[in-house]
Amino acid sequence: MKKILVIDDDAKARKLYRVILEQAGYVIWEAPGAPEGIRLAETEKINLIILDIHLPEMDGISAVRILKAYGPTKHIPVVVVTALAMPGDREMVLAAGADAYLAKPIKRNELLQVVRDFLEGERKVAE
Repeated sequence: MKKILVIDDDAKARKLYRVILEQAGYVIWEAPGAPEGIRLAETEKINLIILDIHLPEMDGISAVRILKAYGPTKHIPVVVVTALAMPGDREMVLAAGADAYLAKPIKRNELLQVVRDFLEGERKVAE
């Protein structure tokens, strides 16, 4: 089973991801913040990370940079999501090392397509 880590401080958002992704057959791990999420990514065999950009303690951009700079986690696809999509955000997020960017509200089919593309090898992790 493929494991997806959802890092989002909004419990309702985490529940939505869990429902959508578990129905699609994935195992979901959750973290309310970047430090906890990074620790889980380092210790569990995570196949993909969904990361909110606006988090307490450490923002999503900083978390992406850490995840992509560290050996055990740099190969994990990171899909960054945000409710406050601003012009230039997509480019900034991808430049920081994220592999994909989605704006909230999340569209079920769009989310599942991005996840499947990475987990089934149709889409590669940014190098």
